[in-house]
Amino acid sequence: MRKIIGALLVCCVCSSAQAVDLSHDTSDPLFMQARTGVLSKTSLDYFSTGLRLGQDLSYGLTDRFVFGGRVHYQQDFDGTQDGFSSIDLGGIYRLGTASETESHIIYDVLMGLKFGGSERVRTPDYADSTYYVGFRLGRQYSGVTFAGTVKSSWIFDDVPRGMAFIDFIPEVYFRVSNDWRVGANFGLRKATNPHYDEETLGLLVAREYGRTQYVGHIEYAFEANDISAGARINILF
Repeated sequence: MRKIIGALLVCCVCSSAQAVDLSHDTSDPLFMQARTGVLSKTSLDYFSTGLRLGQDLSYGLTDRFVFGGRVHYQQDFDGTQDGFSSIDLGGIYRLGTASETESHIIYDVLMGLKFGGSERVRTPDYADSTYYVGFRLGRQYSGVTFAGTVKSSWIFDDVPRGMAFIDFIPEVYFRVSNDWRVGANFGLRKATNPHYDEETLGLLVAREYGRTQYVGHIEYAFEANDISAGARINILF
């Protein structure tokens, strides 16, 4: 296994991202559709006590700015934590493209707002609205993408001093063939309320058919000692 991973890394480092077409690789952590492009992500996730159906839509307002929204519905098998989640509206602005710097590093700013939704589905449970801003950077090669995201969120509802948390998410994503992708990410969350601290490890595999990708993924949350798994369909219009 180590020999295979080493060979992949050598191949990736020796080649440039411009050598392959990344415009349809919608699971790449640095993917951003071009102006007027529409990306739909429909997901179904299973966790320890229920199912979650989600829909994500985004639109390329320019070649550097994408705006989108997402929502999910959760069905709790063992309790009353079911209903629609808060609506997440946000955008990604590309500060720097791979062709603009000698290092070919990509820089993005993320921003957004979550609001509304069922009280039984909110995270944290008292959060009626959450504001967030983040910074993402990474490098795309022909066979692999390395990316890292830092995101800060603020919650001001129902508590005198509110709450804030920071997420740090490094990711690696391999294009192992023309059609197959595998990826991994690690998430570290630190909150002003330690009850919401969390570390997660996620893995995904994707099969690409033209402008459509079928994705399977699994995630383990260390603090909650919980595993979730699911499937997603990405369609680029």
